[in-house]
Amino acid sequence: MTTSLLYQTIDQLSREKGIDPQIIIAAVEDAMLVATRKYYKTAEDLESHFNKETGTVEVFAVKKVVEEVADSDHEIAVEAAQKLDPEAALEGLVKIPKSTLPLGRIAAQTAKQVIFQKVREAERDTIYAEYSQRIGELVNCTVKRMEGPDVILDLGRTEARMPRREQSRLETYQIGDRVRAVITMVDRAARGPQVIVSRADAMLVQRLFEMEVPEIYDGTVVIKVIAREAGERTKVAVYSRDPDVDCVGACVGMKGMRVQSIIRELKGEKIDIIEYNEDPVVFAANALSPAKINHVSIVDAEQKHLEVIVEDSQLSLAIGKKGQNVRLAAKLLGWQVDIKSEEEKRQEIESQMAAMALRGAPIVELKGLGDKTLEKLRHHGIETVEQLAQMTPEELTQIQGIGEKTVERIRNVVTEYFEQGRSALEAEEAAGPAGPEAEAETEVAAAPGEAPAETAAVAPESDKKDPPADE
Repeated sequence: MTTSLLYQTIDQLSREKGIDPQIIIAAVEDAMLVATRKYYKTAEDLESHFNKETGTVEVFAVKKVVEEVADSDHEIAVEAAQKLDPEAALEGLVKIPKSTLPLGRIAAQTAKQVIFQKVREAERDTIYAEYSQRIGELVNCTVKRMEGPDVILDLGRTEARMPRREQSRLETYQIGDRVRAVITMVDRAARGPQVIVSRADAMLVQRLFEMEVPEIYDGTVVIKVIAREAGERTKVAVYSRDPDVDCVGACVGMKGMRVQSIIRELKGEKIDIIEYNEDPVVFAANALSPAKINHVSIVDAEQKHLEVIVEDSQLSLAIGKKGQNVRLAAKLLGWQVDIKSEEEKRQEIESQMAAMALRGAPIVELKGLGDKTLEKLRHHGIETVEQLAQMTPEELTQIQGIGEKTVERIRNVVTEYFEQGRSALEAEEAAGPAGPEAEAETEVAAAPGEAPAETAAVAPESDKKDPPADE
């Protein structure tokens, strides 16, 4: 069977666009239906069929065979139907050929528009079906052109868009540059390129580590979580399934070769590699690398709130430039992190103690007074030991239910209370003065087994010179 030149053209177009030739044929048939209906201005039910041999599209009006015609657009009498088709039967359907010769230029223009539209739709569906399965994949592409702040990249079969938010601030792009990026989404509703790629997504760092570190590729070392601020710093938490494999050392590589390769790919972005730990206290100490942490405590486990104490000299490093180090650590942990220096913590404790002293000790701390006596004193507005000590015997006897014997007992109990406090203070002074460092250590000493684990931090340059910043 020979095929027409038109069908050969359709077949070639379908191969170039990677779509089913039947989609283009259906587009041609639809175009002829539209042109025929427009030319004849008819309400008849029309069908079209593409003839591969002749390359023409045959159009038919489909009508129902009836005895008496009530609707000439959709019905035909039995006698008329049998003239067209001798086998036509009552209640059956007959196809009446419609001439397409008068259509001429109208048909050609309509067909062209419909075919282009159908081909575009089919091409977009094909691209969506392919690339929606490849989200998260690392792809090599070439910079094709710039559209405002967006970069248009050539993926081979289609184009990809890299919006400004998906670009690293360290990078500039020129037409013809080869770029490695990760596919983040496929936008079906977009007018331009549907595929969105990124150089700022944390997934890019993960894919680069998978390429550079065999232990990650084979699953021995697992990347648990990544926190990234593109163009600035990335923190990668890793975990080893094999106790004999050092997860941090595997990612760093001999003399830092593996991680330095990734840093070059990211145009100098700093990378901290830290060891993951299920214990949020240990993990927090690791995550704040390269700062040395004195103590981490959980303020509120339900609200996921941590407090971190560092030496005064380490505060700037722990917070990082513009709060970046602690911000990335908080992203890794999924906890709110408050960082305080030892001096700040000491001052906080002192202020709390001073506030307690101002408020005074509650009278319930007095040993030797019965519950009824305490209730009478509270009922008279006496809540603290200091208030009670300042009252004269005459004032106390004016309280209903308190006699001279009770006043004497109160005086003895209050005197004993203050003497015990004075003895404790003298014993503390006799033990020797404690400097600020000793005081801070006493207040915020780490519980057994909570010593921060050492971590490896690899970066092109250190943050040690960064000024202190608020979180």
